[in-house]
Amino acid sequence: MNDHPEERSLSRRDFLMLGGAGLASATLLGMVGPAHADESHSTGDRLSITRQKWGSVDDQPVYLYTLSNGRQMTVEITNYGGIVQSIRVPDRAGRVENVALGFSKLADYVENSTHPAEGGSGTTYFGAIIGRYANRIANGKFTLNGQTYDLPKNNAPNTLHGGPKAFNTKVWDATTERGQDSVALKLTYTDPGGYNGFPGTVKTEVTYELTQDNALRIDYRATTDKPTVINLTNHTYFNLAGEGSGDIYDQRLKINADSYTPTDETLIPTGEISPVAGTPFDFRTMKPIGRDIRDDDEQLVLAHGYDHNFVLNGSGMRLASIAEDPESGRVLLTYTDQPGVQFYSGNFLVGDLVGTGGRTYRQSDGFTLETQHFPDSPNQPDFPSTVLKPGEEFTSTTIYGFSTTGSSDLQTAQTTTDMTEH
Repeated sequence: MNDHPEERSLSRRDFLMLGGAGLASATLLGMVGPAHADESHSTGDRLSITRQKWGSVDDQPVYLYTLSNGRQMTVEITNYGGIVQSIRVPDRAGRVENVALGFSKLADYVENSTHPAEGGSGTTYFGAIIGRYANRIANGKFTLNGQTYDLPKNNAPNTLHGGPKAFNTKVWDATTERGQDSVALKLTYTDPGGYNGFPGTVKTEVTYELTQDNALRIDYRATTDKPTVINLTNHTYFNLAGEGSGDIYDQRLKINADSYTPTDETLIPTGEISPVAGTPFDFRTMKPIGRDIRDDDEQLVLAHGYDHNFVLNGSGMRLASIAEDPESGRVLLTYTDQPGVQFYSGNFLVGDLVGTGGRTYRQSDGFTLETQHFPDSPNQPDFPSTVLKPGEEFTSTTIYGFSTTGSSDLQTAQTTTDMTEH
């Protein structure tokens, strides 16, 4: 199951046409590959990757890795759940802030992931790798090759993000790598056959690569020994004004999607592919996230805001969305080869969690752009397939590129989506 077999043959000019002028380096598309695994190192005075002991889970050591590109961008990632703990990027005046929601201590991630508070925000999945199946599977079951598989219902009546104690709670094996213009953290985990009800032993590799173009590239790979279903993503919550700064209603968003998948009252897709035109889900031109979020649209009422899969236009590696904070000038460009992106507006944050900056998180204090296949695809034959078979390899790439307003990469990205959306 290779979603983008042609991706590594893309030229620099091809990527420029996709809208990544300021981000278009060979490293970003993987044409300058990582080399020479190491535990901690730097490449000259610019790029560096270090680690520190961060605690342990089930007697397994957990580390916090710091990736820096020497150009004011720093990303901290832990091998517990592959969690992106912080992303520090500059604003238009050069002031650096953390734009990713999260916790300051490992214990808080463990508590939130394995023992979410009753009646509180629940499991937030801040920054984590999500698998074996991202998003929801209806009624905790699916049928594959004539056999029905029952899964634990951790989001009654459905299974969410692979079930309880899934990829986001595992201690992943980690190695560090370096390339000519990037540093990378490679994480691996083997999910046993039958765990949380899923068939097949699945070997997964996720590589986080920080480039000198202020981009965080995420490469996913997976294989199985029996037919199974797989859907992988990252669950970082972004606030481009800075973590803990308040709600994201005034931050602006554009999604390269003419349609989305409406849901029922349990947030399972109905199977329809509905146009966004004339609805609060129309993000085809930049608009404030909060402009329509309080409309009486039934879909917004059911989800308490946005928590929907957008059907991305086009195929292959392409620009999925542009987000912008007008106040700071920070811009987030999301590129992916996946068919959809789940835009979630932090609807279930209720003020019971204290973030890295010492402030509580409340509703819509962050948003996610989870690049992935559609929710409940194993039960929806008209959706793109998520079946992975022995002998196949699931591959996927997502790039989160950071910039500021007025830069060439934003201007090119805007022009490109204007030309290709319709």
